[in-house]
Order: sequence, then structure tokens, then C-alpha cells
Amino acid sequence: MNASSLTEQYLRKFRTQPGFIAALDQSGGSTPKALRAYGIKEGAWSNDEEMFTLVHEMRARIITSPPFNGDRIIGSILFEGTMDRDIEGQPSADYLWNIKRVVPFLKVDKGLVEEKDGVQLMKPMPQLGALLDKAVAKHIFGTKERSFIKQANAAGIKAIVDQQFEVAAQISAAGLVPIIEPEVDIHCPEKAKAETLLKEGILEYLNKLPSGQLVMLKITLPEEPDFYADCISHPNVLKVVALSGGYSLKEGNERLRNNHGVIASFSRALLDGLLLQQSDAEYNAVLDSTIQSIYEASDT
Repeated sequence: MNASSLTEQYLRKFRTQPGFIAALDQSGGSTPKALRAYGIKEGAWSNDEEMFTLVHEMRARIITSPPFNGDRIIGSILFEGTMDRDIEGQPSADYLWNIKRVVPFLKVDKGLVEEKDGVQLMKPMPQLGALLDKAVAKHIFGTKERSFIKQANAAGIKAIVDQQFEVAAQISAAGLVPIIEPEVDIHCPEKAKAETLLKEGILEYLNKLPSGQLVMLKITLPEEPDFYADCISHPNVLKVVALSGGYSLKEGNERLRNNHGVIASFSRALLDGLLLQQSDAEYNAVLDSTIQSIYEASDT
């Protein structure tokens, strides 16, 4: 199948089907924490390669689990190490689409620099061009890049938005759909003000995008219900998705229900309650229940 035909199928899935995005993209810094929550103690690996093998096994168990499929999950964000490995004999992105009918995305940022002006920008990505070429070759639909807002600082938030859209332009030029993720810390002392500054900056850029150039936005669930409605309706926005950001599954779902047209892209909240030691029946039941609750909260 040629690339444009596959992209059309991916787009159709996103435009026509309800569901949410499963974010399975923890990278080096957050991986030990994710493994601990899954019931694997820190001494279980002796180097990074062994650690990433364990995390690939953890992710493969999620993706191959019967409840994890395209009926309720429309996309999944992968870490580069997952994209580079196979699941049941197929490259991970191909397995996601061919077997599960879930659209594959790739996390492309390399982490954050130190805080300045109340925000953390993304680290420089000199290898981004080569990574995007590899992603296209591996049938990835879009990418995700995360930066972090800790304070309602106008200069810092402008720098975040500038950087996000600059990177997004490079991603669009490579034929991929960027997920722009300027996360607002849920503990930000003036969270609503930070969100107002952020949305103003985002809309300014969206209004300058060429016709037909699509982006997605991944946002922290806002203080004001339906706050991102004007982004959802923007012709250049394919979807607005929400991160769980440290909210519990229950609170994340409640906030999601108050934001009509926003769908989940939960990571930690999706994995809540899953343990290596569970039997397949127990594990699948927990995952099925979590997926159903996030799906229902996303379908508003």
C-alpha cells in the first residue's frame, strides 16, 4: 500500500470514529517509575538495554491484550525504542495498524532543558530530520513533542509556543501530523492564567497556518470547561487531546467529560492497576475497565 493511501486511512479513522489515544511513550527518565508501578523492582535490570527490553515487554502485553484494539482506541503514541522493535513478528507500528486498527504516532522530543522564565523548553533535536525519515518509512502517522509550563510567565509561554510551532513546521514538511504538547503543570499556582496565555499564543499560530496543514494539540485538562472549544473548531486542527498530567483516572475522566470534543491521550492513568504478576484474565479485565471508562469520558 502506498504512503498516501495509508495516510488517508489513518485520517479517516481520526475523523469518523470515536475513541481516544493510548500514550505508551515513557522514555528513559520516566521508565524506571513506570516499571516500578507495573511491579518490576529497580534491581531487575543491570543496564539501559535490559531496562528497555522489560519496558517493551510491558508495552507489548498492553498492545496485544484483547481489550486494546481500534474499537475504542484510535491512536497510540510510541517511544522510538518501541517503534524500532517488533510485536509478534511485525514492526510495532505495523502491528498496531494491521492487527489492531490503531493509528501509530511517535514521541520525538528528547526531554527538557532546565527551567527558565517559568517553563522548560525541549532540548535541541539535531537528529530530528533523520528520525522523521525513519518514522515515515515505518508507517507512522504523526509525532508528539512535549514541553512544560510551570508558571504563568508570558515570556516563557511565548518561547514554548514559538518552539512548538517551529518544530511542528519541520514535522509537517516531512509529511507527518504533529501533536503539539505544551503541558501546563497541574500544580501551576496560576493555572487558569497560564492556560489563557497559552491559548492566545496557539490561536495566533493556528491562524497563520496554510490551508490544509493539520496539527493536533495535546493539552492539560483546563480549569474552565470547554476552554479549548475555539481550537477544536479550527480548520487546521485535526484533534484536541488531553493528557492525564498527574490527575487520577477518576478526576481525569471527570474533567474530560466537561470538555466536549476533547479526547484522552492518557499515559499513566491508562496503566493504573496493571501488574506484571496478574494473570492474563485479571490483567485484561483491569485494562478493559480502564479503556471503557476513558472511552466513555472521551465520547462527549
